[in-house]
Amino acid sequence: MSAQNQLTQEYLADITGGDAAASDMAATVHDSVVASSYLGRALSRPVFLSREDYRQLIADSDNLYTAATAIPDRLFGGDLAAFARAIGMDEHQVSAVLRGRNGQASRLARADFYMSTNGFQLMEINVGSTMGGFDNGLLNEGMLTHPVVGAFVAKHGLTYVDTMSALVETLLKECAIPAGTRPMMAAADWPESFETLGPQLHRSAAMLVPLGLDAHACHVGQLRCADGRVWLDDRPVDVVYRLWTMEDQLSDVGRPMIEPILDAADRGEVKIFTPMDVRLFGNKGTLAMLSDENNRHLLTPPERESIDRILPWTRMLRPGSVTVDGNTVDLVDYVLAQQHELVLKPTLLYSGIGIVPGWLTEPPEWREKIETAMGGPYLVQRRIHALPEMFPTDDGVEPWTLVWGVYLMRGGAGGIWVRGTKGAIGSVANMAQGATATCCFHEALDA
Repeated sequence: MSAQNQLTQEYLADITGGDAAASDMAATVHDSVVASSYLGRALSRPVFLSREDYRQLIADSDNLYTAATAIPDRLFGGDLAAFARAIGMDEHQVSAVLRGRNGQASRLARADFYMSTNGFQLMEINVGSTMGGFDNGLLNEGMLTHPVVGAFVAKHGLTYVDTMSALVETLLKECAIPAGTRPMMAAADWPESFETLGPQLHRSAAMLVPLGLDAHACHVGQLRCADGRVWLDDRPVDVVYRLWTMEDQLSDVGRPMIEPILDAADRGEVKIFTPMDVRLFGNKGTLAMLSDENNRHLLTPPERESIDRILPWTRMLRPGSVTVDGNTVDLVDYVLAQQHELVLKPTLLYSGIGIVPGWLTEPPEWREKIETAMGGPYLVQRRIHALPEMFPTDDGVEPWTLVWGVYLMRGGAGGIWVRGTKGAIGSVANMAQGATATCCFHEALDA
């Protein structure tokens, strides 16, 4: 079984027996994907969504974000520190996420989904400026130059949201940049990763310039604080686009580089986009709280409907009783017995780090992993049985399992970034670990 919708079926039928070889797509989009989030790779066709599927996916993502960011107020009386501890942060991490908050959670978010027989099922939600894929419009533009794709998109009146434009709108609003001004923005990465990612970051910065930012890429060690400003070379910085992580910020190496920038932000000398408090909401522990039946009364009816539709059963790994499908069971007994239908995940790590799929693990090792993680910053989640999509090859078609990344921005929907892997799924489809991406076109909501 595959996840083909009607638009996809029609597209595949159109190209069957045609003159366009799948390898032509790689040649067509090559220049678009060099020095980008695509790392020079692209799948052999776009993916497509109907108006109804797109509308539902955006609404569910929006309800998920609203519910997740409301947890501190609804469940912890507004105590962000208590919320941070509950999702597994230690005291150093708690201090870091409370530093430099601007009073509201950033709307720069991405919900990642698999498509299953039950529709779109949520893997995780990411919030903040360290996410990838904001340049996904490059591939939309590149694929539209292919005559088959261009004709199909025009025939069906399909469209897409440019994520970079939505990103700039979000940054300007959340950093309170006065209308009509052109802020100087420094996209500051960690020095070690900048050695590799520098070309990609410079290209992304150049894409932001026509959209209203004086954008420059650098690493955090190149920024200096003096004379009441933060500086990149001889240029005063209005916004530091944060690409360093909490782990960088708390390290012995990172602290002396980053603390002066945070102090400058506290004094109002620079804006940081996004503050570290995004780690409160872009973590998997939040999903366990939303999944717990004991918290259902805290959700609005639309939130409850969306979470019931998209969120697999998820619980923090704590000894004691839990509810599963309306029945009360012992968590440890259930996790050991249902190993092949569960995945173990750390609450605070990212890019698939630390994920243990039960169905790919021997029982003794699974038991050991569960015992070691018990009571720590870990959760268990019900496995998603993802449906593959078929992609053309020069000899026929082949299945790929896709992760659909749905961006949310201040102006609403912020575009879709799709990554694919071959074979059985085990963890997140990570571009750095060999995943291949494509773009999405969908029917317009206002048509």
